[in-house]
Amino acid sequence: MEGSSKGRRREPEGSLDYPSLEFEYNDSDQLSAELSELYSYTEESELILNRRCFEERFRLQETEARWTSLGSAQHRTHVMRLIEELEVVIREKRLSAARAILYLAQGVFGECEAESDVLRWSRYNCFLLYQMGTFAVFLELLNMEIANSQACSKALRKPALSLADSTELRVFLSVMYLLVENIRQASPEDDTEWLTQRETFRTELALPSNGEEPFSHLLFTMVTKFCSGHTPHFPMKKVLLLLWKVLLFTLGGFSELQTDKERKRAELGLLPLSEDCIQVMKNMKATAPPSYGIELGEQQKRGRRSRRDSLDLYNEKDPFKSEESTGVEEEENEESENMIDTESDVQERDFMSQPLSALRNHMERVCFPKGLPWAPKVRQKDIEDFLEMSRNKFIGFTLGHDTDTLVGLPRPIHESVKILKQHKYVSVADIQIKKEEEMEKCPMSLGEEDVEETAAECLYKAMLVNIPQYMIALLKILLAAAPTSKAKTDSINILADILPEEMPVTVLQSMKLGIDVNRHKEIIVKSVSALLLLLLKHFKLNHIYQFEYVSQHLVFANCIPLILKFFNQNIMSFICAKNSTDFIEFLDVRVVKNEGGSIKTDIYRKNTAVNSLLSAKSSHPPQVINSIPTVFLF
Repeated sequence: MEGSSKGRRREPEGSLDYPSLEFEYNDSDQLSAELSELYSYTEESELILNRRCFEERFRLQETEARWTSLGSAQHRTHVMRLIEELEVVIREKRLSAARAILYLAQGVFGECEAESDVLRWSRYNCFLLYQMGTFAVFLELLNMEIANSQACSKALRKPALSLADSTELRVFLSVMYLLVENIRQASPEDDTEWLTQRETFRTELALPSNGEEPFSHLLFTMVTKFCSGHTPHFPMKKVLLLLWKVLLFTLGGFSELQTDKERKRAELGLLPLSEDCIQVMKNMKATAPPSYGIELGEQQKRGRRSRRDSLDLYNEKDPFKSEESTGVEEEENEESENMIDTESDVQERDFMSQPLSALRNHMERVCFPKGLPWAPKVRQKDIEDFLEMSRNKFIGFTLGHDTDTLVGLPRPIHESVKILKQHKYVSVADIQIKKEEEMEKCPMSLGEEDVEETAAECLYKAMLVNIPQYMIALLKILLAAAPTSKAKTDSINILADILPEEMPVTVLQSMKLGIDVNRHKEIIVKSVSALLLLLLKHFKLNHIYQFEYVSQHLVFANCIPLILKFFNQNIMSFICAKNSTDFIEFLDVRVVKNEGGSIKTDIYRKNTAVNSLLSAKSSHPPQVINSIPTVFLF
């Protein structure tokens, strides 16, 4: 769920204190941004190492040729040689071959002249690698590295962990992430073969054969092992990003969720949906809450008289206002004045000292909402409760579940019931609950329920036993990445896969590491909140009781106080904070031609590095909101 700010501007209908943000509410950001967030700034040297490992092997077969100039058959031959090297016994050779494959998945940036070329070759190479069976090989290597007890014991003995302790895991996870992300993204230019490979890959990840567990369950296990303290060297950012993209690929995003919802309602014989709530949300404006909870009361006190003056101005402009309503409103105004008089005289004098033009500008900016952005939905029980209350008030007795008999009720009640019935809504959850009640009453006669083996159902079966542990682990990581969290000795270390072996010694290196740490936390918050939201939405559609079970354990794990912890800060500053530097992102590749005609790739190098880092830390207007935590939407 991404947001992009295309400018900061003041709206006449908005708040006086906050600018209006233009954002895009979607499943994920652009492909270039998603690929760049996989790498930290401290992994700069490893990108050059990946290229060197590839070129050493490539030059043994093709002395003068380039990868971008070869044909498909030659590409397959070279990939097969690299896969064979992954099966050798020597650990260093396996890692070197894995780095060479990672360079291919990264888009052979050393031979590209523009970002579009890197993305195009990365996409082509990822489909080629999957077709040659690379993902299955890296899955075996990942399982071997997870079960490596020697690496775990070594990490537990070290007082401080760094990038070097998770080298193999980071390489394996990066290759798998690039495969999932590139194959997941659909394009109109995809041919039939790529479309078939995408559906096959989705099926393999969501519905594994031979009684195996889904791939996402393995990643959940890595998260719990990391939070338990047994494997502190796991690169958790890459694990969470891969887990999020696997869930997004297998379960589906917003559009797939809406399609599944419509299909399920048609199967149950329910009316089609009148609107798409996600599309409505995409068209909504960003809302700026108060900076701190304490300021809310102060703003309410300051705004009482201004709101009253605005309403007075609105009533004066109303030509249909009657004298009776004027008298009633005068009494209400007297009561409100008595309440306002209880405020301090200092605030009264400050307000009255404002010029008349400022008050008029303030009144013009007051926004009166016309209604809810979504269409109202009324349950059958809501209509029954309303009629029961009305009958008890006007008649003195009730008629049970009868919603058609309105004898003895006044005319406004008739109109109210008519409007409620117009917005009557029967959800999929209501049908599921009713079916479960029938199954509980007659278990022998109705028999077993025929459950569809969907991706969400298979994932829930695999997660069911350990759902409490999974929810606690995810919230622990979210708490550690919270911007207001304080450093504690008992908290988990989520920075093990970002800290270099040698700590920075210059001001530039320290500022670069500080930006990288904040960026690292933002990406973790985005991935955790996004995958939790995906789980809740898909489990709610699959079965309401699955959704309630997951939500129950989120509440047990103190999810609500954690969400409030995110609100206990300056929200605008948190969302608009620019914790990234464009010129040191992964895809910022500059190709410079030497005098001899050879190609030289210069990555992460600019003479204005100090000035750019200083401007990134200053109050620069943000162009991209890297993460708007979807945990706010629970």
